[in-house]
Amino acid sequence: MKRGVKIENYLQPLDDKETQAYLTNELQVADVLEWILEQLGPSRVWQTSFSISEEFVRRLYFIQKQQNLLEYNLILDHKATNKTIKLWPFICQVVSKTYLADNHSKLLLVESEKGEVAAVVTSQNLTRGNRQECAFVSSDLAIFRTLFAQVQSLIKNHSIPLHDLYRQRIAAN
Repeated sequence: MKRGVKIENYLQPLDDKETQAYLTNELQVADVLEWILEQLGPSRVWQTSFSISEEFVRRLYFIQKQQNLLEYNLILDHKATNKTIKLWPFICQVVSKTYLADNHSKLLLVESEKGEVAAVVTSQNLTRGNRQECAFVSSDLAIFRTLFAQVQSLIKNHSIPLHDLYRQRIAAN
């Protein structure tokens, strides 16, 4: 988030507004993740993106230290594999599981221990470009369940489990 900018300028608490949207260059998807976790408490996260940057992984590391992030699952695109592999040692420290798929979606799904949910459909990759980005944010359970089922299908039927492959390779050596 840009200095002096408050997320409240763009988003109301999830309890106050079930669906909302924004278009700005002042918010990053990491800001939205942190904002959701502050409201929902200990949570599991599933996030999809075309690509990821070191800056986002670094921010996720600090979010994980400050928030009670129970699990963080990441689905990236095959075409961004070179960038993903370069960041792999750092990604392993903050991501529970990483999957590669033919993926261009940018979703953030958060489910708290208490069963509260948030779904974010955004235009932003897990990078920082200071460009105009838009997002739709919802705490509607039906929207969450629909997207969650589709992400689980993507993981199960159309992805390569990068974490598992690396663990097997290390065990084989």
